[in-house]
Amino acid sequence: DLPEALENTVEIARRCAFAVERHDPILPRFADDEIEELRRQAKEGLEERLSVIEPAATRDEYEERLEFELGIIEGMGFPGYFLIVADFIKWAKDHDIPVGPGRGSGAGSLVAYALTITDLDPLRYSLLFERFLNPERVSMPDFDIDFCMDRREEVIRYVQDKYGKDRVGQIITFGALLSKAAVRDVGRVLQMPYGQVDRLSKLIPVEGVKPVSIEKALAEEPRLREEAKAEEVVDRLLTYGQQVEGLLRNASTHAAGVVIGDRALDELVPLYRDPRSEMPATQFNMKWVEQAGLVKFDFLGLKTLTVIQNAIEQIHASGRDLHVAEDGARLYEPEDGTENDIGLIPLDDEKTYELYAKARTVAVFQVESSGMMDALRRMKPTCIEDIVALVALYRPGPMENIPQYCDVKNGRAERERLHPSIDHILDETQGIIVYQEQVMQIAQEMAGYSLGGADLLRRAMGKKIQEAMDAERPKFIAGAKEHGVDDKKALEVWNLLDKFANYGFNKSHAAAYAVVSYQTAWLKANHPVEFMAGVMNCDLHLTDKLSVYAEEVRRGLGLEIVPPCVNRSETTFSVRDGKLVYALGALKNVGIEAMRLIVDGRGAKPFATVFDLARRVDLKKIGKRPMEMLARAGAFDQLDPNRHRIFRSLDALTAYSAAIHEQRESNQVSLFGDAGDDLPEPRLVPVDDCLPNERLAEEQTAIGFYLSGHPLDDYAAALKRKGLMTLAELQVKAEAEGAAIGRVGVIVSALQERKSGRGTRFFRMNISDPTGQVSGMALFPDDFETVRKVFEKTAQVVMTLEARFNEGQFDPIARSVAPIDGVVTAGSAAGLNVMVD
Repeated sequence: DLPEALENTVEIARRCAFAVERHDPILPRFADDEIEELRRQAKEGLEERLSVIEPAATRDEYEERLEFELGIIEGMGFPGYFLIVADFIKWAKDHDIPVGPGRGSGAGSLVAYALTITDLDPLRYSLLFERFLNPERVSMPDFDIDFCMDRREEVIRYVQDKYGKDRVGQIITFGALLSKAAVRDVGRVLQMPYGQVDRLSKLIPVEGVKPVSIEKALAEEPRLREEAKAEEVVDRLLTYGQQVEGLLRNASTHAAGVVIGDRALDELVPLYRDPRSEMPATQFNMKWVEQAGLVKFDFLGLKTLTVIQNAIEQIHASGRDLHVAEDGARLYEPEDGTENDIGLIPLDDEKTYELYAKARTVAVFQVESSGMMDALRRMKPTCIEDIVALVALYRPGPMENIPQYCDVKNGRAERERLHPSIDHILDETQGIIVYQEQVMQIAQEMAGYSLGGADLLRRAMGKKIQEAMDAERPKFIAGAKEHGVDDKKALEVWNLLDKFANYGFNKSHAAAYAVVSYQTAWLKANHPVEFMAGVMNCDLHLTDKLSVYAEEVRRGLGLEIVPPCVNRSETTFSVRDGKLVYALGALKNVGIEAMRLIVDGRGAKPFATVFDLARRVDLKKIGKRPMEMLARAGAFDQLDPNRHRIFRSLDALTAYSAAIHEQRESNQVSLFGDAGDDLPEPRLVPVDDCLPNERLAEEQTAIGFYLSGHPLDDYAAALKRKGLMTLAELQVKAEAEGAAIGRVGVIVSALQERKSGRGTRFFRMNISDPTGQVSGMALFPDDFETVRKVFEKTAQVVMTLEARFNEGQFDPIARSVAPIDGVVTAGSAAGLNVMVD
């Protein structure tokens, strides 16, 4: 009605101007004399550390390094920062909240180690403090702290309580509209049917993890173009969608960043209240909040720490400490009071390195990808330094050095030597420059740089700052000359450093994550069932991952899985008598709280019958859908083996249970005993049980994969007679011969239609048979529509597979598809003879 109002709004916006007021870093004061307090805590902490570890150097060297670091920290004005970080980490550890051993360059600080901010002895791993805090380039230190993902919020609440809720806040982030979301949002505005908009959104292809733009989708997907031509409203939807695509859609908060001020935050920056959080957030994003003087602290949630903690709890529940194996053997001899400290397990465990060398690393932190497994087989690690190097090398660029590292380590190739003055720096990495710290040490040893100056050189090389590199090259060559190195060799080393500075990895970070990887590998090697229970508990609702882990438990580790059962299972995965007990809460569409009602109702006394269950647990509170999933999964088999009868009787059982619990809640007393005891038990529906394949199909619906058997079990003999192979047999043949082609009977799941970068349509799917499974397999059919019709009719097919290995992982490609029944019955009649006497 008033178009000039819009124009005036724009005019006012144009006249507004705002500049962020820049501040030096602002932190709350931790102590009256922060320098003295830091010195006291650091010296006391170092004494405690040296009393329980095997020192990597003399006491004098530790004390000299500590004094050096304290001097730099004090000179740069950062004692308060170290004290604040140390305080909330100590609180977390005192409250049994798992904290990571370190992350990033902060692990190179001995002060941080003494304060228990990190758990890596920097002298043991030859880590450099100057990589973290460079006295020649003043910048704010930045500790990234990993906490157990389940209890990270408790640490943040502690910080709020200590410094004041108005002085602690999160940092805002902004989300942009991607193509699929743009289509959905515009479709809602145009009041189009949800089903139609959902279908259109799903026609937009995905590249990697992001959908392509609407413009690109229209160019690549003919069905989307056809929809736009067929309906004017769809054409409008896609036109409007392109106009809003990329605009900021919503505000959220940074996943880990928290700021702490010395005054109420609204005195420094504007604030925003995320409706999903009680904590305020800054309206400035991460870049601008630091310029306003606020210091960011990263409280990161690392799932692996939760896995480790859960595994240790499973070991305790079995009545053992960390150093005691299932058979009672002592794995190592811990110091008194450190029996369950995962940070103090020995780093020379043979079983652990055997597990690494054989690449049995499913669920092992950092090394569970197929490429990592291949590298482990070639490397055959024998010490923690090998794992540190692998973590650093396994990235684009440095990966090309993995074969050389492995060959030199295992005596298949000669080590290349650069110069006697620096060869010792590369001893632990088989003569290859792997770490940024090695670049710094080479500049120090060969050309006389200070470590601070060497860090500046590393940064200039890594960021390809040409002007700085041009200034440093003559300085490096002149310094090398003073140390007895000729110009030709100095230039050769310079060029090598220039190449590797861009590839080099932060050794402090690699060492910290290698230690966490070793801890998970040690648990898997020495406490396999408890470790896998911990792993599966952290992915309770991710069916695809649970399927892989269940396969590893049964076939990889040869352990038994107890199927879900209302009398044996807990809400989460547990261990009983050396077996993994499947979690009730891991079933699809059940809910943790609902399953907890069943476990709490059972207590120490198993349910005797389904009626006993109905009397002790209010089934109405459980809900119809969860009860159906329990029945499908066979969770009531101990009470009644006829799953079909239980499934058909759930309404009657729920009504019976509800009547009993309503009487109890109304405090009515029966003449015949407890309230509800006089109610007659309902009659269960008299039906035959499901056929075996029907039971498996129902089980797969509830669990997400086949647990007690496989639908193709009954086909095994017939497929063998037809000369078909199993997935396991095809894999063995491919391993022996390098490649193999064979026909295999499989079940297809998670079928997706995709488009390649060249526009070719193909299928992506998971396949399985009784001997194994393959995830994410591709099929590029000659006749796409014919194969699509096969998949529309049945998921049980015979495929011709070309077996290959991709980075050491079995990765077959499908070449043809046919319905399994047609293959099994083909020619069968010719072998049938009927004799009549």
